[in-house]
Amino acid sequence: MFSRIAFAAAAAWAVSAHAQTPAIKPPATAETPTQLSPVIVTGNPLGSELFSLVSPASVLEGTNLFLLRRSTLGETLSEMPGVSSTYFGPNASRPVIRGLEGDRIRILSNGTGVLDASSLSNDHAVPMDPLVVERVEVVRGPAALFYGGNAVGGVVNVIDNRIPQEAIAGVHGRAETRLGGAESEKSFGAMLEAGNGRFALHADVYTRDTDDLKIKGPNISPRLQAADPARAVTYGTLPNSASRSNGGSLGGSATWDKGYVGLSFTSFDSRYGTVAEPRASIDMESKRWDLAGEVRDTGSFISDVKFKFGKTNYKHTELDAGVPATEFRNKGHEGRLELMHGSAGPLKGAVGVQFNSLDFSALGAEAFVPTTKTDSKAVFIFEELPMGNLKLTFGGRHERTEVSSQGGGLVPFGGAGPRFDPARTRTFGGNSGAIGGVYSFTPGLALALNSAVTERAPTYYELFANGPHAATGSYEVGDATFAKEKSRAFDAALRMRSGAHSGSLSVFHTRFKNYIGVFNSGNRRGADGELNPPETVAGISDNTGEEVLPELVYRAVPARFRGMEAEGKFRLLDRADTLDLLLKFDFVRADDRSTGLPLPRIAPRRFGAGLDYRWGAWGARMDATWVSAQHRVSANELPTDGYTLLNAALTYRMKLPTPQGSVEFFLRGVNLLNEDARNHVSFLKDIAPLGKRSGQVGLRAQF
Repeated sequence: MFSRIAFAAAAAWAVSAHAQTPAIKPPATAETPTQLSPVIVTGNPLGSELFSLVSPASVLEGTNLFLLRRSTLGETLSEMPGVSSTYFGPNASRPVIRGLEGDRIRILSNGTGVLDASSLSNDHAVPMDPLVVERVEVVRGPAALFYGGNAVGGVVNVIDNRIPQEAIAGVHGRAETRLGGAESEKSFGAMLEAGNGRFALHADVYTRDTDDLKIKGPNISPRLQAADPARAVTYGTLPNSASRSNGGSLGGSATWDKGYVGLSFTSFDSRYGTVAEPRASIDMESKRWDLAGEVRDTGSFISDVKFKFGKTNYKHTELDAGVPATEFRNKGHEGRLELMHGSAGPLKGAVGVQFNSLDFSALGAEAFVPTTKTDSKAVFIFEELPMGNLKLTFGGRHERTEVSSQGGGLVPFGGAGPRFDPARTRTFGGNSGAIGGVYSFTPGLALALNSAVTERAPTYYELFANGPHAATGSYEVGDATFAKEKSRAFDAALRMRSGAHSGSLSVFHTRFKNYIGVFNSGNRRGADGELNPPETVAGISDNTGEEVLPELVYRAVPARFRGMEAEGKFRLLDRADTLDLLLKFDFVRADDRSTGLPLPRIAPRRFGAGLDYRWGAWGARMDATWVSAQHRVSANELPTDGYTLLNAALTYRMKLPTPQGSVEFFLRGVNLLNEDARNHVSFLKDIAPLGKRSGQVGLRAQF
């Protein structure tokens, strides 16, 4: 462990974090047509630039976002240090931060929860398309203070300016198209904004169509073939991985010198194959309304007032050979109010309230979770104390969560009552707190320390799951007796910047008293719930003729997560042309403290190096990422081999005769070494490799 830390520290010290943004808002350029502020707000309600933020954070926007966009949010962010993805094939993927996933990572749309079903299962896509996203803010580490106990792992805030927050004068917009890649993507998106300085309108639309993913060799890994020789194997393509999606939004706001108020409507529709089952697909739709406003510089002790409210009607139907089998519905809303106060002596800070409600139902013979209702209410406070070169931050949060199950469902094999009986309600009171600080040794060197205590209420599926989930090919079992999950986290980050050079190095340690995870028990169940039924043919029960599935069980174990992240940029050449060296490194180690055994699906070490060359309108970039083998696996989990991903891109940008106009083109090669790469974090790593060597072209026009 010490040698790894020393190696990463030495590698990171001479480098810089290319995701960091400057403190001063840049002038209008073709790369920032909507004038989104570079100040990150996700990790601090008072607003803070990345260098002085206590929590480690990154921003993806502009040309970097243009080059790295994928069809899912998880894959779009997966090249950030400390971030991997659940990768349920090319169509469904959530971010995994520092080894934590699911309900522990809050995904926000412009500051409020997405309110989907993506944390319920890895085959459920996040109902937003990166094609129309303007910026993504990622906070690594606990952010429960502002967004709830289920933000213990971090926050991903997707910003699309659908409710304009600043005045717009005139008309501007963007159109983007992308073709190619291992999935033969054909996508198009467009955004248009207009205003007269008092009223601002935003509209965007997109469409995306992909074929089955092309892969290097067999879809089944050699290890799984050896363990299960009866499995069907395909070569060259990943079966049932095609998709089609479209959507858009319309929003508007009234703006004035010291605030705004606005409303937006967003629609998302997608149909895609789930990969785990050759005949299963998902037909998904989400309709969302958002209301937001802000009043700044009121001249009183309460200096700023912000409010946001989102209401979502989400539905997806799991299809078996095109026939509806199970329908999932999520109807919910979330709101928050933040009051920023002016200086009280040296202190400045914010107090706030947050509330959300979620009605979930799964209807059909293969429903594995009962109809439930989750209500949560919270209050929080955050304070900031500047003391010369030192800035201290501290705060607390109290929330009350009630999770109710309606009960019912089919009678399981040998059972005396319905699968989800009895109906029950669990109530949890959670308290979270954090204290941290940033000390600036010099204007270009700072140390940030942060410590947090978090309590998270178990989700409805962790409590009440009990049934077959066809889309994932498993039988899932929850535990209604779970207590609230408790954790303590510590993070330290060293940051430097000097001219064109900058860098960051972070270490973290999170300790759970009762980490709730999903584990392969080694048992198998029939779709009717029978435990370890006899199987005449692999996967078929001889007494019912039903498919037999592996059992996944939710368990609470004492756990520990620790690791490191480093990233940076080092200017090698600075003339009329420039050349930057980009480096990154991350690793996470997670164990069950009671046994010392590793937890499942933990990302292996990664080390990346790249060169970024710019000359006038031209740019060229090459990145190599080495991913180590992962042999530290939990029970009933297979190891994965290491691999090296080599990507390259050529870009050209031409300015148009308007203040913000430009046309930008890229040609990108992915997996140029044509590696058989498998994401260890994915449930499907042994049946769904990443795509083979491929090329993609993209064009973006702005005016």
